[in-house]
Amino acid sequence: MEKSSLAAKALEQGKGILRLAPTWVPRSFCVPGRRIKLHPDDYYVLGGQRGGIDERWLSSTTPAKNGPLTGEHEGLSKIVFNDGGKEVQFLLKDAVDELKDELIGKRLWDQYGSWPMYSKFFDNLGPLPHHIHHNDEKAALIGQLGKPEAYYFPPQLNNHGGDFPYTFMGIAPGTTREQIGECLRNFTKGDNKITDYSQAFLLRPGTGWDVPPGLLHAPGSLCTYEPQKASDVFAMYQSLVNNAVIPEELLWNGTPKESIGDYEALLDVIDWDLNLDPNLHGNRFMAPIPAANGKGYTETWICYKSSAFSAKELTIEPGATVVIKDSAAYGLIMMQGHGKMGVWDIETPALIRYGQLTHDEYFVSEKAAKEGVTITNASATDPIVMLKHFGPENPDLAL
Repeated sequence: MEKSSLAAKALEQGKGILRLAPTWVPRSFCVPGRRIKLHPDDYYVLGGQRGGIDERWLSSTTPAKNGPLTGEHEGLSKIVFNDGGKEVQFLLKDAVDELKDELIGKRLWDQYGSWPMYSKFFDNLGPLPHHIHHNDEKAALIGQLGKPEAYYFPPQLNNHGGDFPYTFMGIAPGTTREQIGECLRNFTKGDNKITDYSQAFLLRPGTGWDVPPGLLHAPGSLCTYEPQKASDVFAMYQSLVNNAVIPEELLWNGTPKESIGDYEALLDVIDWDLNLDPNLHGNRFMAPIPAANGKGYTETWICYKSSAFSAKELTIEPGATVVIKDSAAYGLIMMQGHGKMGVWDIETPALIRYGQLTHDEYFVSEKAAKEGVTITNASATDPIVMLKHFGPENPDLAL
């Protein structure tokens, strides 16, 4: 059976809902926080040279950019299909390419010709280095798309805050281009002291942040759910974090070859108005806001300030059966509880081995979303909680 027929049959088998396999991604410059349910023996299963697994990518058709050792399908989500009693896996990207608007809807397919976002969990014991994501114009110079992103800190994955539950965000008002330029030029001289010019905010589970491209930031050590545009473009602007040296190659990671060594090009990636915003907290912080309420369920918007994506948290009360309608296709990840969703069993595993399949991640076609997804909570005591990530310009998001 060829992939072209697999996608259609999988969509039919799932009645418009595709089951996805876990997608684990290592980062060589990070120490895992061990809160993403991976088995303790498997965080370094890919070898010490690859670093620890501290990310799980969700509904991803975007390959990870992890250097020359990157695996063939690293970062790409796979669909799990039952082919006559045998489980077969194939790429979500291939299904989107084949099924087109039948899967993601005419609006997204006609405009983007792809699934234009993904989400992830990133889970670091300490803070990440100060870094930046390029806008579309700057990313196009290396053949990529720009990358807006957002954070939400799920309470279910944050039983501890890690070593530094504060995120540096933006540049302190009054800081000059020359001061940041000096930091970048000192990148290979130990601590380049870029945090002298930033400000940190305490991270609280159940809230989030909006991070547009061009905004300098150093994410803290809470386990984070992170919807984002379909891109993996970034550059590290901090040379030393938690006593770990950041390789200089990551400073130039998003720079065209002909501009490597040009510090002015690095400074041009920075959106200065955005970074120096005196009301940065008010403009970028996101507390959940109501989306929908009905008998047996509540929904809140948790990521809602970017036009490139959005996300909801859906909670279904114990014992309830509900029908949930949305106007757009979405991916989802289970955070708590178990039950039934359409034809699928849904459950929230406590521990996952590398390579093990689960029933906690799915992709819902636009047609199924519009018709309504029936979900039954099989527990008498435990709510179902799931996070749902949508593509650009969600028709239901009118704030």
